[in-house]
Amino acid sequence: MGRLISVNVGRPRDVEWNGTTVHTAIWKAPVRGRVLAQRLNLEGDGQADLRGHGGEQRAVLVYDLSSYHYWNELLGLAADAFGQFGENFTVDGLEDCVVCIGDRYRIGSALFEVSQPRTTCFKVGLRLQQKRLPALMVGHGRPGFYMRVIQEGHVGEGDEIVRVANGPERMTVTDTDALLYKAAHPVEQLERALRIPAMSPGWKQSFEALQRAAMSGPFDGNPGLRTTVEGPVAWKGFEPLRVIAVHDESEDVRSFVLASGHDVPLPYFRAGQHVAVRLRIDGASVTRLYSLSSDPRAGTWRIGVKREPGGLASKHLHRHVRVGDELEVSAPRGTFGLQDNARTVVLLSAGIGVTPLLCMLYALASAGSQRSVWWVHGTRDGRHHSFKEEAVRLVGALSAGCVHVVYSRPGAEDALGAAYDETGHVDVAMLARLGVSPDSDFYLCGPAGFLATLESQLQQTWGVNPARIHSEVFGVAATGVPAGRPQPHPTGSLSGDGPQVTFARSGRVVRWSDAQQNLLELAEACDIATSWSCRSGVCQSCECPLIAGAVAYAPEPIAMPSDGTVLLCCARPSEDVELDL
Repeated sequence: MGRLISVNVGRPRDVEWNGTTVHTAIWKAPVRGRVLAQRLNLEGDGQADLRGHGGEQRAVLVYDLSSYHYWNELLGLAADAFGQFGENFTVDGLEDCVVCIGDRYRIGSALFEVSQPRTTCFKVGLRLQQKRLPALMVGHGRPGFYMRVIQEGHVGEGDEIVRVANGPERMTVTDTDALLYKAAHPVEQLERALRIPAMSPGWKQSFEALQRAAMSGPFDGNPGLRTTVEGPVAWKGFEPLRVIAVHDESEDVRSFVLASGHDVPLPYFRAGQHVAVRLRIDGASVTRLYSLSSDPRAGTWRIGVKREPGGLASKHLHRHVRVGDELEVSAPRGTFGLQDNARTVVLLSAGIGVTPLLCMLYALASAGSQRSVWWVHGTRDGRHHSFKEEAVRLVGALSAGCVHVVYSRPGAEDALGAAYDETGHVDVAMLARLGVSPDSDFYLCGPAGFLATLESQLQQTWGVNPARIHSEVFGVAATGVPAGRPQPHPTGSLSGDGPQVTFARSGRVVRWSDAQQNLLELAEACDIATSWSCRSGVCQSCECPLIAGAVAYAPEPIAMPSDGTVLLCCARPSEDVELDL
């Protein structure tokens, strides 16, 4: 039998951290008297990030007094400042190594069920000025755990905690946490975890991803922590490929067909992937990313390059690269690609955004797909309409394909109904007139404004599930910098004399400086937005493709990322690196 030592609540607040403002409810404080445990949280409590905290599966966070004493001895943290770990219930007698997922407890007049371990988050480290604490909590088997409220009721300090049911499989919080975050993922343990009805859906999905990966053979990294899986790359860094053809696709787009210099077919790739091309221009190294636009199984690769005003790389490619030249090219990579289901495919592109979607058309046509496919493309006029005949031919090879071309400023020579179908811009109102179903999979590529408008319309006007909207964009807009924030830029005075770091997707190059602790901090100093959560090498949210170069980890992550990727939050460059960011 355990005991409820303290009930702690707190509302979200803004705090200054690392030169930015963080909205967080990690500051919890004890409350006196009885508190209502509600289905979604405790009365008077709140959460700032509902993706990782709060809600039905994470209504109440629990931390045991034994862990307080443990961190007091190890780190000198206060042993009686209840709520400091962000927990709602400070308890005695419910250690992580004993409590199991699915256990049910009666506390006061409420009934609770253990649903999952604590989700790793940097904010507990922020709260206690211990940056490594999220990693330590996982590494030392003391994460704490969440409970859902089965029966609402009142709880208070001093209440007895009575276990009324044992969770099936008797998998402890410590073991469950280690199964996801640490390097070992035994199949029999995954199967046990998946048999627990009380396991929260998010953790169950992660274990399912690990199980699928294990059934396919050995794997590296952690598929359970990735929202998308890129898969292995054909080679690390760059390989010299030979230009075997050059074609003008429109007034400002030129395509380059690449082949192996060893007279063997290039590897197959997934439709929607891209490559990095490294160029030497006036003695400097310049890297740019280009989507592949050819048949994925052709044995050759093709990139389409738009000549941008002031574009250093595009100008060089257009002016100087000819048949017979060699280009330094990375292996194909990226997670933008077709989903395997029976839903209608809607391919929406603008300008040079046509290239990865054209590759998807090739994949659909060569597979003899029976899915309904919409090809909707917008461009300025006929002179700027790239790959026109090729796209029409591929759509015509499909059993249920439709083409709709939109010119924003058609020229006098462009015949309506022949060269194009409509004047204007691609939007949801146009899709509705065409009879496109909102219950489709949407694939978008084009300028940032095009993507922002269409994504917003699809979600807000049509209510399309964001999981069915897939997009790809390159350039500074690809970093997802919110409106009002600076666009990606070199770090100026922060730039040091260390290895060169290239953010290929954003088109930014900077020298490493010890003013930053890791590559994540360097990206933030350049205002390049990234994904992250724990900032201590646990959750792998910051996993990023490493195109070339090598890094050293300090501290070592809980589990190493997959080959060809890097965890930004704990990596420093040990030589020049190029990141797909």
